[in-house]
Amino acid sequence: MDAARTASPEADYAEIEKAIAACVEDFYGKARQDALLGPVFNAAVADWDVHLRIVANFWSHALLKTERYKGFPFPVHLQLPLQPEHFPRWLELFEASANKFLPPAYAEAAITRAQHMARSFMCGIFPFTDKDGKPARRPG
Repeated sequence: MDAARTASPEADYAEIEKAIAACVEDFYGKARQDALLGPVFNAAVADWDVHLRIVANFWSHALLKTERYKGFPFPVHLQLPLQPEHFPRWLELFEASANKFLPPAYAEAAITRAQHMARSFMCGIFPFTDKDGKPARRPG
């Protein structure tokens, strides 16, 4: 973030919060329209305003150490009809939104966190491999 643009750490904080909200809105705007991700998100989310606030709070907590998010995202995602191919697409769209809206250091931190989450979620959701060596929810 350019120091000349902001007068104080509070101003930086407010700008980053706005950038996080814009990043989340942009990502979900694209994801909801995406042929692969859209059906999963649209079936799972009943109230998009609430969901966007929760996810923005998650990223605020992850990037700024705020205390607005207290949940655990993995159990929610475990219940979704996710497939291994969803994760690279999720990362592709998220990375584009993060790079578009977040200051570079924050975008890098968010992308690193998202990549870690994707790997962790994949391992948790697909702990086995099938007879062809592909990730599976049950032993193959």
